[in-house]
Amino acid sequence: MKIIILGNGGHSKVVQEMVNSLKIHKITAILDDRYEFERQENGMIYAPFSSIKRLMSKDTRAVIAVGDNFSRKKIVCTLKLRDDQYISIFHPTAVISKSAIIGNGTVVMPKSVINAEAFIGNHCIINTGSIVEHDNNIGDFSHVSPNSTLTGNVTLGEGVHIGASATIIPGISIGEWSVVGAGSTVIKNIPSYSKAVGTPTRIIKKIKS
Repeated sequence: MKIIILGNGGHSKVVQEMVNSLKIHKITAILDDRYEFERQENGMIYAPFSSIKRLMSKDTRAVIAVGDNFSRKKIVCTLKLRDDQYISIFHPTAVISKSAIIGNGTVVMPKSVINAEAFIGNHCIINTGSIVEHDNNIGDFSHVSPNSTLTGNVTLGEGVHIGASATIIPGISIGEWSVVGAGSTVIKNIPSYSKAVGTPTRIIKKIKS
């Protein structure tokens, strides 16, 4: 499969290495609006996002390699590709239950674990060494940061960002576009558009929708 990488920042470097490590796909283009015009270098196409329609074909898939949740959603809304034109990328060291369901365009990083009957939406990031336990439900465009742990039956709304090494106890719900700070412990539900930090977490501000 030919792969188009959307975005060329730090997160993209990791995604590119993941795709190359699989040895079953070939990256043919890297698109980012930092490029004003299309150019080729060592066989790779570098171009703005607007080139996507011309470069897509029946044997080509795209993956958004941008760390910011809102930016990934904006790219999806702007490009208007079909869901099946995006590919999910799983690092070979990740442990993924056969009963887990993972949406299109999601990236599962090295040594992460996704357990039984977890559901992960489209365009999510399950980052290095994170644990998504059984029966989790993770909304589109969410990011579970390195070494964080979502214990059983946790629900994340759309666009939630769980900071590095945070822990969410069983049965907790976190509303859409909320942020949990690094190293936090969540023992109570968090409403949408909230930033929560600490052990246990406390809400420190509301996030503008």
